[in-house]
Formats: sequence, structure tokens, C-alpha cells
Amino acid sequence: MSEADAVPARPIEVLLRSRRVVTPTGTRPAAVAIAGERIEAVLPHDAPPPEGARLVDYGDAALLPGLVDTHVHINDPGRAAWEGFASATRAAAAGGVTTLLDMPLNSVPPTVSPEALAVKQAAARGRTWVDVGFWGGAVPGNAGRLRPLHQAGVFGFKSFLSPSGVEEFPALDPEGLAGALTEVAAFDGLLIVHAEDPERLTEAPEGSRRYADFLATRPAEAEHAAIERLITLAARIGARVHVLHLSAASALPLIAEAKAAGIAVTAETCPHFLTLTAEEVPDGATEFKCCPPIREAANQDALWAALADGTLDCVVSDHSPCTADLKVPDFGAAWGGISSLQLGLPAIWTAAEARGHQLDDVARWMSTAPARLAGLRHKGAIEPGRDADIAVLDPEAGFTVDPAALHHRNPVTAYAGRTLKGVVRATWLRGRPILETSGTSGAATMDGPGPGGARPAPEPTGRLIERTVT
Repeated sequence: MSEADAVPARPIEVLLRSRRVVTPTGTRPAAVAIAGERIEAVLPHDAPPPEGARLVDYGDAALLPGLVDTHVHINDPGRAAWEGFASATRAAAAGGVTTLLDMPLNSVPPTVSPEALAVKQAAARGRTWVDVGFWGGAVPGNAGRLRPLHQAGVFGFKSFLSPSGVEEFPALDPEGLAGALTEVAAFDGLLIVHAEDPERLTEAPEGSRRYADFLATRPAEAEHAAIERLITLAARIGARVHVLHLSAASALPLIAEAKAAGIAVTAETCPHFLTLTAEEVPDGATEFKCCPPIREAANQDALWAALADGTLDCVVSDHSPCTADLKVPDFGAAWGGISSLQLGLPAIWTAAEARGHQLDDVARWMSTAPARLAGLRHKGAIEPGRDADIAVLDPEAGFTVDPAALHHRNPVTAYAGRTLKGVVRATWLRGRPILETSGTSGAATMDGPGPGGARPAPEPTGRLIERTVT
């Protein structure tokens, strides 16, 4: 029996209908039957609503699986002025993201022990509009805490091979990396790595407003060397590794060869690497500063090709905000990080469509693959048995990015003033609407009438989630 012909087994409460439903077997007219928090069936488009079920017809708007963003810096507690759980998760919901994983650094304390994880969870509890899980951290001296963190439910462990930018989360040297990989491999955990070789990095000239000066301090060779070392160690030790925010196309053959050899390596890239280029960064525009950096247009073309052929697995935001005063117009002194949590889906859709890709591709890169990376078996697809997490996207509508209309805490983004295509009309989390958008501005509201006359939850309904034990 195909999923389209599946016969509902539980009482259907809601039927979401669209002429464009993105499923694992392609995009087609369909009706998504929701029972409780799960998708019970994907029915033919003209299937009548079961008795007692509410019909919400989205017409030509596309239904995508809710995005899964596995790379978000919320910074709370400790640096909540930079970002917080309520503001970040509202931004996520407004961008069609229904699940995110929070990075272990920039908060104080960083998530490098079970006790610190408990502090982070306490700060988040009851304040999340979407489902939120946590990465742990691998830093010098905490190898003995990695297994307890794993048992406490973190999804894996982040490490830096170069300075992180915050003193409470130091980088691993080559010996420390080998030790962390050995420990994590012992319980089949996952190490996710900021891979830049510190020996190949230099300081930006003091007071420089030129992006080219900053770009020269973080050459592609730094990523290439660090990724090569990581893959070599992972192969020797038998560890699972994931390369974070890959920006240097020169490292792509290393990952392709490692995958072909059966080494357990995956890699991600980010919307800013796929949509922004070094050539267009104005002098002093440090809202474009991030590490590793945005590179040239030719490099961007190679990243898109690697997504298409599967060398790169997924696209996640690396939402790394700060207060506006830290984005001084000096590329050496400014904080490095791009705020994009709410804008990833339209930014990627705008560029992907122009390159001939389909919504199916976007759903695979931004929902299915990140869910697989994190082991989230109930997320990442519109099919029976999954959580009823749905992003309703109007692919043809456009809007101009106004930072003041975004939900993340500080109105700074590299996308300011850009015209993007694709407006998130509604977001559903586990069978309930949590957001609808107003008009075509791209601004979103959490407190107006919802789809089909329903109202979104008056309070945050996201949950704190833990790694699935298999």
C-alpha cells in the first residue's frame, strides 16, 4: 500500500490540503491527515475530511516538512542580550523551522558538563516556540564528562580546532582532538567540528574596513588542512565526525573521497555561503563577518555543485548573533557571526530556484538531512508516523528584508534590504499552528487568527528534546 493510499487508523483531527505537498517521493497535490501530534496519512488531494476533522486548504502554497536547524547559537544564559530562547525560537517559527539544536558555547556556562546542561535546560524550559535540543562541548580537560553528557541526552559534541572567540570554550589541539575522538567513538557518539587550522590563520589589520583584508586572514587552506587532519584521525580511530559550516570548496574532494572510502564523515554549509559573495561585501559592513568567511562567487558555485551531488549533506543557519554595538565597522574588531535564523528558507529558495533546483531539494537539505544527522527519527519528512511539523511556504511571493521586522533579539543581519522569494505563511508544530504571516511583507505574528480560523497557541508550546536512544 502506498502512503497516498494509506488508510487512517486513528481519529483525524486536521486535514491540511495543498496542490504542492513535498513528500519523500516527490511534490504532488495531497492532503496531510493529522491525528494528535503525528501525521497519520498522506491522502489524495480530493480526499474528503473525515467526520469531525477540520479542513485547512492552503491552495497553491507548498507544504514542506518543518525545517530542522542543527546549528544555532542562542547564547542563553550568560549572554542573553545577544539572543535568548524566546526570541530565537520565535524567529525560528517565523522561518518555518520547527526543531533546532543549540550550540554549547557563547552561553555561560558553556554546555561542557551534565551540570551545565541542566542550567541550559532550565533557562530554556517553557520559553521555546519550537522543539529544542542541545549539543554538548568537547574542550580541553572534559573528556571524562563526555559520556555522562551523552547519557544526559545531548546530540553530540562540538569542538573547535582554532580559537572560538570566547575564552570559556577553548580549542582542542591535535592531541586533544584525538583524545576526544577516541572517547566519543567508544560510545558511538558524534563529534561536530569547527575545522580551521590555527597555524594558517592571521590577525586582520587593526582598524581595517576592507573585507578583502579580513578574508585574507582566513584562507581556504586553513579549512583544507583542518578537515584533512580530522578525516585522517576519524578513519584511524573509527569515529563519526561532522564538518561544520564548510565554506572552502577546495576541501570538498577530501570529503567526497572519505565518503567513498566508507569513513563516517558528513558536512554542512550555510545560507550565507550559498547566497552571499565576497565581491559584494561593502567596506565596513561587518554584518557580513563570520568564521570561516564568506568567499568568492566561483567558490560558491562549487558549494552548490557539492550539494547537488551529495558531498555536502545539509544546509543549516549557524545563526550567531550579537548586540549591535559589537558589529563595529572594523573587520578585525567586530564579532564574527551572521544572524539568519528566520531567513534561511527564503534565502536558499531564492538562490536554489535560480539554479534550477526544486522544493524537494530544499526540503532534503534543510529538513530531512539535518534530522538524519541528529537521529531525529520523528522529524524531517511529511510521511505517516512523523511529527506533524509543517512549514507552509508561498514560493512565488517576495519580500524585502527589514531587520526591524525580524524576531531575533538584535536587528542586525547581512540580508538587510535584500529582496527574497518565498514567504512562510504558517508553521505547524506537532499538529498545532504556532504562527501565521501577515500579507507578503515577511513579517510574522504569533497572536492573530491562525489558518482556517484557528488561533496559534497563546503560550510557547515547544519542547526540550533529547537524543533518541537506539
